Amino acid sequence: MLKSLVIPAAFLLLAAAPAFAAPGDSPAAATPDRPARANTGIMRYDTNKDGVVDRAEWKAAQEARFKRLDTNNDGKLTEQELFARTPAVGNSVLPSDRQVQRQSTYFQLLDADKDGVVTLAEFMAQADRNFARCDTNKDGKTDANECKQALQRNR
Repeated sequence: MLKSLVIPAAFLLLAAAPAFAAPGDSPAAATPDRPARANTGIMRYDTNKDGVVDRAEWKAAQEARFKRLDTNNDGKLTEQELFARTPAVGNSVLPSDRQVQRQSTYFQLLDADKDGVVTLAEFMAQADRNFARCDTNKDGKTDANECKQALQRNR
């Protein structure tokens, strides 16, 4: 039973890590020869440029992401829509068997009612869990460093 919970949790951390944090996201990480990368990782959602992503910014960004992914505008995501932009590993144009399995597992996790599609409510429920995981001090905001630390601690 524990194994069935650990594997999806580990997958979520791996799947969410690029969306949450990348080294050098924080403006403080900038050096004269390397400018800040504020538009990558979680910091790309900092719309008011105050150095943190609050829950409202996160929610708005995830709703916009859902709309971008919903290419047929039916208010639901199929597995194909959700992963259409996922690059394949290496030089392959097709995802590896391992990628396909991870994507399927993740889709099944998102599809809470198991109807074969992910609604905005299901998508946002996972987005809320992702934000909560990175908001370690529960102050309603996070930044690249806080999120990176949270993801590393959960591994």
